[in-house]
Amino acid sequence: MRFSNHLKQKLLDKYGPWALVTGASSGIGMELSKRLAEAGFNVVLHGRNPKALNQLSSELEDQWGIVTDTIIADISSTSSVAKLIDSLGDLPIGLFVASAGFGTSGEFVQGDVESEIKMLQVNNLALMMLTHHFARRFAQRSSGGIVLMSSIVGFQGVPNAAHYAATKAYVQSLGEGLHYELKPYGVDVLAAAPGPVASGFGQTANMQMANALRPEDVALPILKALGRKSTVFPGRLTKILILGLRTVPRWGKIRIMDLVMGGMTKHQKATL
Repeated sequence: MRFSNHLKQKLLDKYGPWALVTGASSGIGMELSKRLAEAGFNVVLHGRNPKALNQLSSELEDQWGIVTDTIIADISSTSSVAKLIDSLGDLPIGLFVASAGFGTSGEFVQGDVESEIKMLQVNNLALMMLTHHFARRFAQRSSGGIVLMSSIVGFQGVPNAAHYAATKAYVQSLGEGLHYELKPYGVDVLAAAPGPVASGFGQTANMQMANALRPEDVALPILKALGRKSTVFPGRLTKILILGLRTVPRWGKIRIMDLVMGGMTKHQKATL
């Protein structure tokens, strides 16, 4: 998909001059940061990897002549989220992209409960706190955009990734509801639900992913859909998967996801 000058200017006029992207040190968050910088946004880059963020910051400033700010923070606690919000000060942020998150996989009973708690805090609690902050700020000024990273696994139960899928169901439901709730305030909310994407996610979740999308396959479709849809299924593979599952009953989708995730996690040792 071509990133037209018209779309760049439209995004900047509507949501500029600053954007905040959480999880910008890799994957979809990094790719969205690049595209926003290309459109002329100044970007606050959040993540946990200082080297990756500083490298991205230099790249964006050198290539696009924009201004960046980097925030190194682990947002797995409410206090760290509050500090992140405080560190933003009075920056005129008009677009918030909630891309930070990670997954676990394998049988739920095999999982480490501390890892599951941390995933819940990052994927849901931190996302909720930041979304609430920017929803209020944007509603008060009657403009702004919010992008929440959901997933196609958030539309049904997913054996071998049950808790991760549940966190994405939360994100999807929140995004859908806020899309309509904030529309009268002039605030655009989009839930982006891609299929499997080749990024740091698979390694973190200990999953073997084949035929996955690339971050660059999904970034532009997400930006193009903002302000036009409540949910976007970015990337050709995502659309194929959604169409294939459209007529399948919910119980059938769960069985299919069981087969898919079983293949991705079969290398994991099943001991209790």
